[in-house]
Amino acid sequence: MRVAAILTTYNRCDSLMRSLERVLAEPFDRVLVVNNASTDDTRLRLEALNDPRLICLHLEKNTGGAGGFSQGVQAMTEGGLADCDWLCLFDDDSWPQAGAIDRFTALAPDLPARVGAVGGVVETVSGEICEMNRQGVNPFWQLPAFLRAVFHGNRQGFHFADSVLTPAATPKDADFSSFVGFFLRRKTAEEIGPPEAGLFIYGDDVLYSLRLRKAGWRILVMPGVRFTHDIATFGGDFVYRPLWKIYYHCRNGVEIARRSAGPVIFPLALLYYVAIWSKRGLTCEAVERKTYYRLLWRGLRDGLRGRRGKCDALHSP
Repeated sequence: MRVAAILTTYNRCDSLMRSLERVLAEPFDRVLVVNNASTDDTRLRLEALNDPRLICLHLEKNTGGAGGFSQGVQAMTEGGLADCDWLCLFDDDSWPQAGAIDRFTALAPDLPARVGAVGGVVETVSGEICEMNRQGVNPFWQLPAFLRAVFHGNRQGFHFADSVLTPAATPKDADFSSFVGFFLRRKTAEEIGPPEAGLFIYGDDVLYSLRLRKAGWRILVMPGVRFTHDIATFGGDFVYRPLWKIYYHCRNGVEIARRSAGPVIFPLALLYYVAIWSKRGLTCEAVERKTYYRLLWRGLRDGLRGRRGKCDALHSP
């Protein structure tokens, strides 16, 4: 049972090195770092590391986490690198907790053949479940989850509760899992292809999960396998920081609404999403609120137009 790690990074050298220290202490057979054209010391410090398992893919253009994972999965399913049974995806500010990979490899041989992905449970550095990486089910495919989402609050209706994510909990089927602690069966990736590269950031994991499920594969959440995510992007108000990330969250969220709900229900699903996004903007300070809504509506417009890639206007000096 061979397992490869795939990390993406961009200009977070110190964070990457902290993660790699823990990653290289785990029994991965390969560790692929996709460097998204970083302009800091990332390349130099990667080249200074001496571990035969480490492979570095230095891209000429920043394609975001989505592009990085797409390139990484493609590299690990083609040619001489296609020798691992599972590919484990996570960010440069996250890492498997001690013993996580041994626990996964002990359980993986007994998994049903149609389990195409396994999601580890992701915690913050303080030991709480990381909201950004919480797994769940598609409420448009499961009526009970849909009714809970409508009548008892949005995320709580279709995301898994803490009680089913405790270390001793029984593995549970999900419809989506984040690209932090996402174990992807190589054969599944070969069948359905790599994640969509053009999303830049956000939504690539949900959309890939939905594609995997629609192709007849299962996603299993394995609570005994745990990761840590040292993240500051997602606050208690569910507003991404820095605010420019709101654009990608909403732009790619249009496609999530489309694929999760289907063409008939899509308009209603999108209205529901927009209502949630608009409500979150009210939690911003007055000085941020105008920017938040400008980014929301620009993302909504571009999502409806099917635009992809990096929006350079948001990143200009």
